[in-house]
Amino acid sequence: MKKWWKLAMCGLLTSSLFAVGCTDLNMNDDSDGPHKVRVVTSFYPMYEFAKQIGGDLVDVTVLVPSGMEPHDWEPKPKDVAKVQEADVFVYNGAGFESWVDNVLGTVTSPSLKVVEASNGIQLLENKDENHDGHEDAVAFGQPSQMMDPHVWLDPKLAQQEVRTIANALEKKDPAHAEVYKKNAADYIAQLADLDQAFTDEFTGAPNKEFVTSHTAFGYMAKSYGLTQVPIAGLSPEQEPSAGDMRDIVNLVKAHNVKTIFFETLASPKVAETVAREVGAKTGVLNPLEGLTEDEKAQGLDYIGVQKQNLTALKQALSEA
Repeated sequence: MKKWWKLAMCGLLTSSLFAVGCTDLNMNDDSDGPHKVRVVTSFYPMYEFAKQIGGDLVDVTVLVPSGMEPHDWEPKPKDVAKVQEADVFVYNGAGFESWVDNVLGTVTSPSLKVVEASNGIQLLENKDENHDGHEDAVAFGQPSQMMDPHVWLDPKLAQQEVRTIANALEKKDPAHAEVYKKNAADYIAQLADLDQAFTDEFTGAPNKEFVTSHTAFGYMAKSYGLTQVPIAGLSPEQEPSAGDMRDIVNLVKAHNVKTIFFETLASPKVAETVAREVGAKTGVLNPLEGLTEDEKAQGLDYIGVQKQNLTALKQALSEA
């Protein structure tokens, strides 16, 4: 970590320690009423899950700004100060937020509740793609030791992350545990409906393969019997080699794939290159790593975007 970053944080963290020590979960800083639990989240899905669970009892903020690709984001001293002053910090984990260990290593608040939402979920290893449909969470040229962190894109695993976050809030604010339980149960029911919609659509579907700009959809593919063929790796900015591109083009041609998916927060350049090469079109498959301003203006949220993903996949697989 850069020295300037560490030095810049010192003053902020020192001053925030005094503020943190003077508050609890019963009163606001000005003692005018009940204190909302201050929840800081790493990026959009964690924000949405915590907000749905906490409702009016929590004040939820997100570190990665709207429209920012979280793979590229790094915290500034003000972001570390937000974590220092929080009651609860929620992150996905599984290696997605590479900066978390450094941030938590500087935070000294003894009352901070840290929640790794993916804890307990069996992660998919990033193995070598064999192009025969047997490995659906991997990318060309990716190192084999990496694990896929994109668990939130599987509605089944999203339910598990919601339970983990809810459990942490119940422990942090036991006076309102039943409210958190109910809110979590209501949201999990919506996620279960989403899961059923995916299951109904793809169970027994004759076409199974879809091509994406990066390997974000392995858990979703595994859950619904699909095969993800990613062009890039776990990061959307990872460029495939010339050999990888050749393999992708050959596979797309062999399987008569008509749509190459890219995502909203990353460049579509590679997907467009493959599409031009094979005479396919491009489409959007959203990894929900953050909402764009346009998506926010439309009132979209996690479930709304997932429904759009379902529609896009349904259309693409029907064309293959």
